[in-house]
Amino acid sequence: MKQFVEVHYYVKDGMRDEFYKAIMENGIAAASRAEEGNEKYDYYFSPDNDNELLLIELWTSAEAVWEHGQTPHFKELGELKQKYVTDTTIMRYDIADDGCI
Repeated sequence: MKQFVEVHYYVKDGMRDEFYKAIMENGIAAASRAEEGNEKYDYYFSPDNDNELLLIELWTSAEAVWEHGQTPHFKELGELKQKYVTDTTIMRYDIADDGCI
């Protein structure tokens, strides 16, 4: 069963672009996209909240999500979060083989 992960990062006032830039420059997104089991790993900017960054992930399995959490770049993202992020909301959904949640 696939895993859809929705992550909302709420960053310190005015630091969203800097946080996103740090993610990209440190290769975190590229490394995540290159992982076995990753099908989607994309960031989106909220049009309504200048301090929110949305991450949408799609993985082939819950095991792939777990493996992602063990990687050095995932740990590096955690370090960046300490600098930039005030709160994080994570939602995970199972997706059946027929594409239904």
